Amino acid sequence: MEFLREAASFVEPYVSQYGVAALFVIIYLESLGAPLPGESALIASSVMAASGEDFSIVQMFMAVWAAAVLGDCTGYAIGRIGGRPLLQRYGWVIRLTPERLSDLEELFRKRGAIIVVGARFVVLLRQLNGLVAGSVAMPWRSFVAANVLGAALWSAVWCFGPYYLGEAFNLHGILQKL
Repeated sequence: MEFLREAASFVEPYVSQYGVAALFVIIYLESLGAPLPGESALIASSVMAASGEDFSIVQMFMAVWAAAVLGDCTGYAIGRIGGRPLLQRYGWVIRLTPERLSDLEELFRKRGAIIVVGARFVVLLRQLNGLVAGSVAMPWRSFVAANVLGAALWSAVWCFGPYYLGEAFNLHGILQKL
């Protein structure tokens, strides 16, 4: 549970001072690709909300969901504009041959929506989700629909889960020892 203490000590001052706006920024940047402790921040903030902090769990959920959707959409736009040329030029660095890039594009055409929703729950994939989808030219409408759904499911799990189950796992006690 050390990760939870670290996340809480990182997040608590910002969330206490700036409320859900701080969470919005953290989740937006993480969804855009920045290596930030998104899930840990959500667990700590959910427990804070359950303890009666200055924001409600519904406010938190809405801010987190919006940040996740907008962060991935921004990543998609960046990937769509500049990602493909970078992959074509430097793909060899990550062993992405032209054939593999073609296969990846085909995979996103066929199963992109499932990938976007599922990747939301995998740490490194969550950060690269929008960038990759944009880079391989996943259709915009499919991406947005999958992104909205995936962000809603992910936000619900990490906002409401710790909020309602925190007592069962003694998360409140762990955070109070900070």
